[in-house]
Amino acid sequence: MQLTESGLKDRAAWTSAGYALPQYDRTAVREKTLAAPQWIHFGAGNIFRAFQANLAQRMLNDNLMDTGIIAAEGFDYEIIEKSYRPHDNYSVLVTLKADGTIEKTVIGSVVESMILDSANTAEFSRLQAVFANPSLQMATFTITEKGYALRTPDGKLLPAVEADFSAGPAQPASYIGKVAALLYARFQAGAYPVAMVSTDNCSHNGEKLCQAVSAYAEAWAANGLVPKAFQEYIANPVKVAFPWSMIDKITPRPADSVEKMLKESGLEGTEAVVTSRHTYVAPFVNAEESEYLVVEDAFPNGRPALEKVGVIFTTRETVNKVERMKVCTCLNPLHTALAVYGCLLGYTSICAETRDPELSKLIQVIGYQEGLPVVTNPGVIDPKSFIDTVVNVRLPNPFMPDTPQRIATDTSQKLSIRFGETVKAYLADPALKVADLKLIPLVYAGWLRYLMAVDDNGAPFELSPDPLTATVKPVVDAFKLGDTPTVAEVEAKLKDLLSNVKIFGVDLFQAGLANTVSQYFIELIAGPGAIRATLQKYTA
Repeated sequence: MQLTESGLKDRAAWTSAGYALPQYDRTAVREKTLAAPQWIHFGAGNIFRAFQANLAQRMLNDNLMDTGIIAAEGFDYEIIEKSYRPHDNYSVLVTLKADGTIEKTVIGSVVESMILDSANTAEFSRLQAVFANPSLQMATFTITEKGYALRTPDGKLLPAVEADFSAGPAQPASYIGKVAALLYARFQAGAYPVAMVSTDNCSHNGEKLCQAVSAYAEAWAANGLVPKAFQEYIANPVKVAFPWSMIDKITPRPADSVEKMLKESGLEGTEAVVTSRHTYVAPFVNAEESEYLVVEDAFPNGRPALEKVGVIFTTRETVNKVERMKVCTCLNPLHTALAVYGCLLGYTSICAETRDPELSKLIQVIGYQEGLPVVTNPGVIDPKSFIDTVVNVRLPNPFMPDTPQRIATDTSQKLSIRFGETVKAYLADPALKVADLKLIPLVYAGWLRYLMAVDDNGAPFELSPDPLTATVKPVVDAFKLGDTPTVAEVEAKLKDLLSNVKIFGVDLFQAGLANTVSQYFIELIAGPGAIRATLQKYTA
């Protein structure tokens, strides 16, 4: 069986092999989409194919909409060239359930794939035509939080951004610059309304996208490269809305075990491709069954009825509460705690970590005892039920091939939100004491120990990618495994790091946690086996 339009004509072969197939006329859907597109998505990676594309598939199957999605990739063009187009934009979603059952679904809702490259006239002209069409209702995004960044960590404009600010919308090189140029095409065509919907896993994602796009409109208008009216168009929520959202679905890198299973089912060409930009992409994605998408209902040109397939539409305030519940307490902090200590203890599987008595206790205390008391119930999802599912079903799922090494990526960018917000809540509530936080500081200390890139046996390991590694690792390199410094010595050598609000969300000295973190760090570097011993001591 081949994952192509022609290869799917023998539907009986696919269904007998256990695959669920699209239940709609894809040719008709494609024609309607090309003529009157409603939904374009930027960021053609795994989470999109496992979640948003499947939402559209379910809508199409149930006759709830009659157009598909146009997928655009603006970072790694080879995803389109080597994975989407060779398979006629089809993909296979493999849902790995905690009870051991597996669902295999052929996703056909993506009916066109595009390369977001302003230097490619054919591709960019087609994207401009999509944005110029009054029918377009929304553009969704999964480009990662880094995709919205306009500045370096030290506050300087990125070179591509600075160049685009000066050159204007004709041929921008930066990601958001290209998106802003497409919005300019829509403005020129008639200033039609549209919703720009970030579904990236980061706090205030809609605000981040809005600020990034607005920066281009402001710079271009100030430099006389576009009319002032374009800046006003972007700033008018009746014309261009930037809804906030909270997304949650664990979608690991395509696993070798899943690839093998698909081959055994008769599917050909399942091999993954590693692009020149080091993206690992396959014609299939594997993901957990659980999924949540909560979106601010701000769509000035209408939207598909996605609430009929489980999407929760609500207010911005409620989205923010749900996002804080998930990112600051009920999932992301637990993931990061397992990532840091999993790397240090030599684990290569998140689910295996949940069977470790100390690590299991670590995440339960962080979630239930330290985090849950400061969570505001958003009303649409119950925090206690959410965390119960995370701890008892989602993270322990033995069929999810997720790794601490993947989750440990960009940890320096995550600590401030995933733990710092809880610390701030304790500081702001007179009924709570920061001194009662015992295991959140242990994760801070664990990250410092992780930066030494030496595991609990004393063996070196490779740190996961992080934009601040080159900055923070040399600071921690002042210590070696087996050192016995005093708390004062640790605080002195790590002062700039421990007081870094951007990393920890708070100044750990001002918050009263620097001493605790330093003491834990001393215990963690005492020698081989010290990490296990420290975990046993504080989770007993």
